[in-house]
Amino acid sequence: VQLQASGGGLVQAGGSLTLSCAASGSSDKIDTMDWYRQAPGKERELVAIISAGGYINYADSVKGRFTISRDNAKNTMSLQMNSLEAEDTAVYYCHVYTNWGTHYWGQGTQVTVSS
Repeated sequence: VQLQASGGGLVQAGGSLTLSCAASGSSDKIDTMDWYRQAPGKERELVAIISAGGYINYADSVKGRFTISRDNAKNTMSLQMNSLEAEDTAVYYCHVYTNWGTHYWGQGTQVTVSS
């Protein structure tokens, strides 16, 4: 499975960005799709997760500001990020698990929020 993430960039605090991730290259069924992020000097952390059945969960730090969605038919996922804060600055990675239990990472996309 290849994952292509896009949509990162530079935005002012309070602004919005939408990240997208497209999975391709395999006939394996995608089970969960999620977004992680890693800020400089910090560990990679889970931001949001969505299952094929529609289960959704968010990190406490982004609840009410971020919205994750997916298109199962297209194997794509999005992360709508509103009310961005400087603390959201990080490299964002899309990540998926297949129904075989294998998992894959995208290449990461930089999000920078200026205060």
